[in-house]
Amino acid sequence: MSKRAQASPSTSQPLKRTKFASDQSSLKTFFGSSQRSILPPNSGAEKGRNSVPEPVRKQLNTKKIATPDIIDLTSDSEPTLRDCGSENGLSQVQVQAAAAPQVGDVGGSSGVILPSRSNRPPRRLPMKNDIAPLPNYQPLGVDPFVYDVQESPWPANEPAPYSFLVHALATLSGTRSRTIILNTLTNTLRSLLNWHRPSLLPSLYLLSNCLSPPYSPVELGIGSSVISKAIQHISGLTSSALRRLYNSFGDPGDVAFEAKSNVRTLVPHPPLMIVAVYDYLLKIANSKGQGAAKQKQTVVEKLLVAAKGEESRYLVRTLSLNLRVGAVRTSILTALARALVLTSQTSLGGPDCDHSLYHATSQSISSAQREKLHEKFIQAEALVKKVFVQHPNYEHIVAGLFKGGLDSLDLHVPLTVGIPLHPTLGSPTRSLDEIYDRLGDLPFAAEFKYDGQRAQIHGVRGVNSGNPSVHIFSRHLEDMTTKYPDIVHLVKCIFQQQPQLQSFIIDSEIVAIDPSDGGLKSFQELSNRARKGVEMSDIKVSVCVYAFDLMYIDGEVLLAQPFRERRSLLRSRFPPFVPSDKGARLDHVESCESDAGKDAIEEFWQKAIESRSEGLMIKLLSSDTRQEDGMRKGNGKRKLLSATYEPDKRTSAWLKLKKDYVVGLGDTLDMVPIGAWHGNGRKAGWWSPVLLAVRDPRNDCLVAVCKCISGFSDSFYKEMVAYYSEGSDNCSRQPLWETDTGGFRPDVYFRPHKVWEIRGADITLSPVSLAALGLVSSSRGLSLRFPRFIKTRDDKLPEQASTTDFLAQIWKDQQGQSKATAGNADDGDLVDIEPDSEGVAGGADESDG
Repeated sequence: MSKRAQASPSTSQPLKRTKFASDQSSLKTFFGSSQRSILPPNSGAEKGRNSVPEPVRKQLNTKKIATPDIIDLTSDSEPTLRDCGSENGLSQVQVQAAAAPQVGDVGGSSGVILPSRSNRPPRRLPMKNDIAPLPNYQPLGVDPFVYDVQESPWPANEPAPYSFLVHALATLSGTRSRTIILNTLTNTLRSLLNWHRPSLLPSLYLLSNCLSPPYSPVELGIGSSVISKAIQHISGLTSSALRRLYNSFGDPGDVAFEAKSNVRTLVPHPPLMIVAVYDYLLKIANSKGQGAAKQKQTVVEKLLVAAKGEESRYLVRTLSLNLRVGAVRTSILTALARALVLTSQTSLGGPDCDHSLYHATSQSISSAQREKLHEKFIQAEALVKKVFVQHPNYEHIVAGLFKGGLDSLDLHVPLTVGIPLHPTLGSPTRSLDEIYDRLGDLPFAAEFKYDGQRAQIHGVRGVNSGNPSVHIFSRHLEDMTTKYPDIVHLVKCIFQQQPQLQSFIIDSEIVAIDPSDGGLKSFQELSNRARKGVEMSDIKVSVCVYAFDLMYIDGEVLLAQPFRERRSLLRSRFPPFVPSDKGARLDHVESCESDAGKDAIEEFWQKAIESRSEGLMIKLLSSDTRQEDGMRKGNGKRKLLSATYEPDKRTSAWLKLKKDYVVGLGDTLDMVPIGAWHGNGRKAGWWSPVLLAVRDPRNDCLVAVCKCISGFSDSFYKEMVAYYSEGSDNCSRQPLWETDTGGFRPDVYFRPHKVWEIRGADITLSPVSLAALGLVSSSRGLSLRFPRFIKTRDDKLPEQASTTDFLAQIWKDQQGQSKATAGNADDGDLVDIEPDSEGVAGGADESDG
């Protein structure tokens, strides 16, 4: 008999392990009210317990594992490992739980402290009623008019639990229906508005899979190793067992759910709260300096110990920045607008709903007057999106809503110097003839499209004529002020020269130049500059700021002014300027107006081709109407072309004509690499071919288009292998990210993080690709023939990649041009390659380009 058994004669029979149904429930019991499966595709729970490898199952059911005995949520010290094999008659380790963090209390309440080992009395196993049952929420994907927002999802006068947000995330993961996604988000936000408004802002960020606005990013700064160690620490799994789980499930969230499924707590945790989870994530992000990695791992462990059921899955996916729920910014803003329409205006501090332009009355909601509500939905969505693209900060928007609702939102959250607005985008064209066909005799300006970095420059004079404040933002709103200290110096010089100037926002292009003669240099010269923390003494490449638009000056918002007036103000208030110290310069873009005649525009186009610019930007000078194509027989409508500045829109009043557009395929495509195959022959050890995708705005995902093997140099292949190393955070054998590969079956899947500029011969119908399926054909998608890599677009995010709509429009334009020569060609004559072949149909030999 062992010494431990002799010391405890009254416990000769080890206590049977008590299994509590409400402690770590399956997804089915966690959301018992849902009538349909809301499991995400490829989720661990969907595969079932039978999919767990046998060695891992043995490890999960072992009787003696090393695991934290106490995890105190208020303590900053590291949890200690202890062998809890069979002490006090327990046949399996029980993780002692501490109180979960509450709203407004990041630390939470004190954990339960066990007596010392020497004099610890026998512990009582908790009875079933010791543990509060998990919530039973009503389905969120139903019509908002059916959803009962008056039914309290959690106890009244209590903060919103994290399990409610997880219920929404699981519902979103289980569908690709845009209707269900919008219903789920709308009902979730309505419940938060109705029952606990302090949880609204954290929920918006958690649904967006971010913690802060894009111009002021808060990064968690944790890698896969920190998450893996935390999962291993709280579950007691060995490294090899955890690796087998990763190989089986692929997704870190599924691994966390499965690893924690057999961990039980002696004392139940209070539920995690949405606000507290968000605060803990901020605590992780703010952990800096020596020992930060251990501090972050400790916080992750505390959250995972407190999590129940599906909460652990989505906590880890949030930590991995990969929620996989298909809820993008547009969907969230639309749902927020609809939730606000269905929320009382008076409860938000605004006027009576009967006099509101946006908020519905209780009578119209109860009687489901859909036509009236639909009109209010459209108006509210337009308002919320307009405010957000001019002021992309959820915190400010939520604060503005609580001051007076939707009716005064644009007054409380205006365009502000120092906060970037989303830029206006141009629509691609194939030729000058197409430009004249689109614009006709409407006046326009042709401007050089420089090969540089787009920059939005904000400047405001300091208080009492003090030191000006300057901010420089990229096209995707990244703050790059510290990258260009020479431009900051330039702006300060402008303020010194113009005492009357108070504030401004300028749209421009930063271009590398030769300081001796001002000659243009390539973008590659500019890209050699560090991304941040540049000192004036470090600058080796001079730059010029080519200003082309003015959105704000001295308190006046100019977005609604036509381009002719905005350009006139820009040129009069900001003349070309060259500092005496030979720093950054300010100049206007070189331009030519349509009044000079078509011959002059063609000569200007030839000049752009011969220069180092990318091509031309064509901008309508004044708003006007234009007869739409195909409607010139007297029965069509006239389309309004607006010359105003339209944030976050690809407008027809801005057209771009690049040099690449007139060779082969008229448009280059911005595509995202999402997978690859192992190379053969000379390319063994490299990824070749690479699977490329475009964005499907209807399903909020990336959809595969074609394979690409051309345009890559050997050095680029090596860089690609290093970046997408197998088993890293950027490459997996499992489809971890929200992509649709259609008939393609790559060997590995890439994290959709990069954007490549791709040029091809033409667009074809394909039996393999699902891109634009239903837009041009009911049975075939679209693919790109002879795709060739041009360059990496570091200035773009995957969300800004080319869309399936754009792909379909190119195909339609292409069909119109080739109708005379198409003959009787069948759709099958132009198809993509077979999915198991390496090359692209008719692919050219690879070069070092």
